[in-house]
This record gives sequence, structure tokens and C-alpha cells, in this order.
Amino acid sequence: MHSYEEPVYLISVVANILNIHPQTLRQYEKEGLVKPSRTQGRVRLYSQKDIDHIKMVLRLTRNLGVNIAGVDIVLQLKEKMDEMQDEINALRDELSKTNRQGSVHSSKAIVTTNSYDIILFEKK
Repeated sequence: MHSYEEPVYLISVVANILNIHPQTLRQYEKEGLVKPSRTQGRVRLYSQKDIDHIKMVLRLTRNLGVNIAGVDIVLQLKEKMDEMQDEINALRDELSKTNRQGSVHSSKAIVTTNSYDIILFEKK
């Protein structure tokens, strides 16, 4: 079994899995929407993470009608939100450690946040 981020799938396999033309994958790479790994012979290899990422791009373009520029913006915003969520989690952990040491009163140590997920709806 391969890890989620291990690049193991050839472009033809990914195209077959996603039912798209390999040229579509090349175009997505050219546009910077996906960055597959390369072997020393320059063969593209995709991970399961890459495939899931491409599925999101396909949902945005096919189901929601978002153009490539819009997809790029959505993906950048999602990445920023994920980074901010990671930072919030790190700050919560730090605050929790401080609370255990008794430096901050527990009534002042509560941090709340909203977690954001991108939810895609299919057109019916």
C-alpha cells in the first residue's frame, strides 16, 4: 500500500481513473493547478493526493462552471484558510500548555474559531 502523498500513478492511469484526456492533465500542470512529481526521465507521477486535488478542480470547472482563473483563486484561498487553521490549532495547543502551567486564568483561555470547508454542490 502506498502513502497518500507518494507519487505512483502515470498520467495515462490518472486520465483513465478520472475519465479525462491526458492533455487536460498537462494543461492543469501548465496552469499551475497541479504539480505532479517527475522521475529522472521526466515522466509525470501522480499521488492519490494529486488525484483528489484534480477531482476538486474538475468539480469546480464541470459542476460549478468556474473558469481556470477562478479555480486558481479558490485553491489559493483554500490553502490560506488551511494555513490559518493550522496556526489557530498551534496557538490553541500553546495556550493549553500555558493553562496547564497555571500562567493564564482558565476563564480567559478559551479560544473559539470557525472551521471552514469548501462544500461543492452538484447541479441537478
